[in-house]
Amino acid sequence: METQRKITVYVPEDLLRRAQESTGKGITATIRRGLEMLSASKAYEELLKLRGKIKFSTNLKDLREDRR
Repeated sequence: METQRKITVYVPEDLLRRAQESTGKGITATIRRGLEMLSASKAYEELLKLRGKIKFSTNLKDLREDRR
């Protein structure tokens, strides 16, 4: 089971309201979603740093044929 922590966070009301409107969820789910997105954006930045540095030995045609 995943360890969880209970925390107190002071957040501007308007920011929380807009975030909840965006997710359509409650406070806890909205905060979790925001933390997940922040974590994913860091991973995405790291992937972007690799752009153009990795060579692939296959081509698009071969990949499409492999789907069949």
